[in-house]
Amino acid sequence: MSLRVLTGITTTGTPHLGNFVGAIRPAIEASRRPGVESFLFLADYHALVKCDEPARVERSRLELAATWLACGLDPERVTFYRQSDIPEIPELTWLLTCVTPKGLMNRAHAYKAATDANAGGEIDNGVTMGLYCYPILMAADILMFNAHQVPVGKDQVQHIEMARDIAQRFNHMFGGDRPPFVLPEAVVEEDTALLPGLDGRKMSKSYDNTIPLFEGGAKALTHAIARIVTDSRLPGEPKDPDGSHLVTLFDAFADAGERAAFREDLRAGLAWGEAKQRLNAAIEREIGPLRQRYDELMAHPQRIEDLLQAGAGKARA
Repeated sequence: MSLRVLTGITTTGTPHLGNFVGAIRPAIEASRRPGVESFLFLADYHALVKCDEPARVERSRLELAATWLACGLDPERVTFYRQSDIPEIPELTWLLTCVTPKGLMNRAHAYKAATDANAGGEIDNGVTMGLYCYPILMAADILMFNAHQVPVGKDQVQHIEMARDIAQRFNHMFGGDRPPFVLPEAVVEEDTALLPGLDGRKMSKSYDNTIPLFEGGAKALTHAIARIVTDSRLPGEPKDPDGSHLVTLFDAFADAGERAAFREDLRAGLAWGEAKQRLNAAIEREIGPLRQRYDELMAHPQRIEDLLQAGAGKARA
């Protein structure tokens, strides 16, 4: 029996280089392993909890689909679909809602954070039922396809545990000798590459320190790399590669020999400007061909739509 692995991507933004190194590239590589059945979906229902701008969600769905396809996702091998194209998911969400204890939802991190922020006032101010029931929708996403594993960050482990609790309760109430739901496991990638941003902190849109993946083309990539913060050591002065986040970025796109040579040259006094040019060349070597495929897909959105509809057909079956 194959191992079912399910991953969802919330459609509220445009991918950056950190997303590529930390999530997209490793997930695509994992989907090619023998014995793995991968499900990857655009979580546009989840996006509604965080974003009330329909045009932004629509644009993000297109950009994310084009990004994953351009980066090598094989829709013949992976079941690739848009959450909102599977009407059985909200149907299952309601069935699960009817067996989920309210107390379980009261303990959800996102809900507790929202109520903590309202301390001293109306406890549920600004809390929608979408936010409150978010973990049940996530459980439906997972249990619908009886996924064995769900790769997540540490902040999402609680949601997988809740999905297990809900599945166990449903199985106990209605399963009999043939319980319908597999109990999913959270897979936390402890060694997931966290790419530093322009200022050395984790690359994140919330810090405004990202390097674009495809947006803005090669010119935007070059401009972003030029803004990477370095120390004040001049050309010819030895530099410490172990203390430079520019080196961490380079490592993500270079082989072992290139990494060793880069460190040696920095210790020998390589100028930061030239180091940034080398980083740019290393990233462009990998990203450039992918960007060409991305631009081609974005120019023909119907091709993306056809692939998503085919994926929805597979998923619904």
